[in-house]
Amino acid sequence: MKDEFKERTLALIGEEGMCALENARVLVCGLGGVGGYAAEALARAGIGGMGLLDADVVSPSNLNRQILATVETVGMKKTEAARRRIASINPDCRTDVYDLFYLPETAESVPLDGYDWIIDAVDTVAAKVELICRAKAQNVKIVSSMGTGNKLSADFVISDISKTSVCPLARVMRRLLRERGAEGVDVLWSKETPHRADTRIPSSISYVPATAGLMLAGHVIRHILEDGKGN
Repeated sequence: MKDEFKERTLALIGEEGMCALENARVLVCGLGGVGGYAAEALARAGIGGMGLLDADVVSPSNLNRQILATVETVGMKKTEAARRRIASINPDCRTDVYDLFYLPETAESVPLDGYDWIIDAVDTVAAKVELICRAKAQNVKIVSSMGTGNKLSADFVISDISKTSVCPLARVMRRLLRERGAEGVDVLWSKETPHRADTRIPSSISYVPATAGLMLAGHVIRHILEDGKGN
């Protein structure tokens, strides 16, 4: 079964590419609608190690868009749901679990320099800024998700944050990162104007955060393959 798991991927990227993925470690911060799908794609691609960071538990409201959310996992820590799911797909993937909110006061508990890449799929602005700034300071590659809520289009792009427009979160992040001296950050974003929700909670639909998470994973995987050529 182990060889069959890799068979289709190996046919596409070859032994060298497969080794690059197996030797890579990726930290996924935030295991909701975006991060859950990113972790899934990384596991299925054969990534050798993954850090899983989230302080939340699965709730019934997650069922419409989060791959880790099922009737059976409601009430479970998202990190545990992710760990179990990854183990059921790719048992060779080593996982480290961080049950915490990423904040300046908790950041030291997460050794960023132990990872080749970071996928930022957390919700809060303060956490995103802190994570990006620390990753940049430690020369750890990072890609960050901007807003995916209140959207019906899954037409996302990944570019430097300086090229973003329309996205309210990206606008705030540009300013805060500039104030911290952090430049050259790749982000996933959309030109779609967010729909106004009639409630205080963000609106969402199944395929939008899923697409974002898969794109982020694809971005990381392609870069790992490119960096692994000739090594």
